[in-house]
Amino acid sequence: MATPGSSKKRVVMGCAILITALVIFIGTSTQNHSIAEGKGSDYESIELFTDVMAIVKKSYVEEVDTKKLIYGAINGMLASLDPHSSFMSPDSYKEMKIDTKGAFGGLGIEITIKDGILTVISPIEDTPAFKAGIKAGDQIFKIDDKFTKDLNINDAVKRMRGLKGTKVILTIMREGFDKPQEFPLVRDVIQVKSVRSRLMEDGYAYIRIAQFQEKTDEDLARFLKSLREENKGELKGLILDMRNDPGGLLDQAVRVAEHFVEEGKMIVYTEGREKDSKMQFVARKGSKETNYPIVVLINGGSASASEIVAGALQDHKRAIVMGTQSFGKGSVQTIIPLSDDSGLRLTTARYYTPKGRSIQAKGITPDIIVERLELPKESVGKKDTMHLREKDLENHFEGEDKGAPKDTKKEEMKDGKKDDKKDDKKDDLKGDKKDKQPALKLEDALKSDYQVLRALDLLKGWEILKKMGEK
Repeated sequence: MATPGSSKKRVVMGCAILITALVIFIGTSTQNHSIAEGKGSDYESIELFTDVMAIVKKSYVEEVDTKKLIYGAINGMLASLDPHSSFMSPDSYKEMKIDTKGAFGGLGIEITIKDGILTVISPIEDTPAFKAGIKAGDQIFKIDDKFTKDLNINDAVKRMRGLKGTKVILTIMREGFDKPQEFPLVRDVIQVKSVRSRLMEDGYAYIRIAQFQEKTDEDLARFLKSLREENKGELKGLILDMRNDPGGLLDQAVRVAEHFVEEGKMIVYTEGREKDSKMQFVARKGSKETNYPIVVLINGGSASASEIVAGALQDHKRAIVMGTQSFGKGSVQTIIPLSDDSGLRLTTARYYTPKGRSIQAKGITPDIIVERLELPKESVGKKDTMHLREKDLENHFEGEDKGAPKDTKKEEMKDGKKDDKKDDKKDDLKGDKKDKQPALKLEDALKSDYQVLRALDLLKGWEILKKMGEK
């Protein structure tokens, strides 16, 4: 028999169970409603899109191809995200794959959209654009008679490419111009040499990376080996020139850095929303360069992969970075093939240097700022003949250095006659230089390159200071 107290307890417990059930029901209902609302919003947007497409197909003044409408809509969607995400039609996707292999037809310009304006990241060396004087930071207002304001990158690239020998006019605005100027160019087959090298004086080497392609790492390893062989021993220092290098393949940037970074050390890491976009790249075991000093050259045309290499070497104090602020492209694009042979270039992650620095829209700041300076070519190598010295005075007498080695040049000259043996050796050296004519052209260019000369002076100064510390 139930007592009044137990009856009350049953009523209270019954209310508690009912309230709990209501809370669970309301909570579950709210959660399901929220999910349904999100899905509903997506469905409503898709429904809106199909409604607009149906109206366009039915009422537009001319008949429109459905695929053209779909491609245009996808282009617009991706263009609203960032300057680097884009849709590639089957033809554009095919061209993109050719780009990374290092041969295509066109002008030789790497471009982006900056503040809504088609802008040059950098011209590629030895191409029509490079020879015509196109520079990093140039704004392209027109391609032939077509204004670039409403063009996406793929459309702009398509207009600049064409058959070898055909002409195109770029209307360029540049800092220092009063008004836009026209640059006539002739299209050519672009053969991009990813890596070039030159052994400079006293065992110092120069390596230029113009772009990170499929075989950049292999080319670099081959050139480093040939430089050591030419020097007949290890290098004393290296100038790694990545100015106007627009970037390229991420894996190649990592492999290039691995030559100079110790095994197990971080080179770059990426972070994004998806699990697959969170990656870490560390230096693997393999052939490493000796710990000689390195100067890395960068400028406003150095972007993406070249910034990864510069940032890694700078963070690990493996190199001094010299030049001017780099471009600041710190995002990773994933190429996704689609069912109809088209492709999607989508920004999926940001990359960070080993110390966690984001380069996006900031760039790499050089350790030593050195602006570009044009040196007059005719003055390069010219001796200082404008000053009168003691030896130029009539009846001057010679000084004697006690305990110092004799001046071999004076020994060669006796009664106005040269030492024939020495002369033969000089002729042999001249002969060797003639056999390397292509390399001399690069050397001549380096002699008038102010930033390269500053980098070489820094390497020489380091060697001098090191010797002073040994005493």
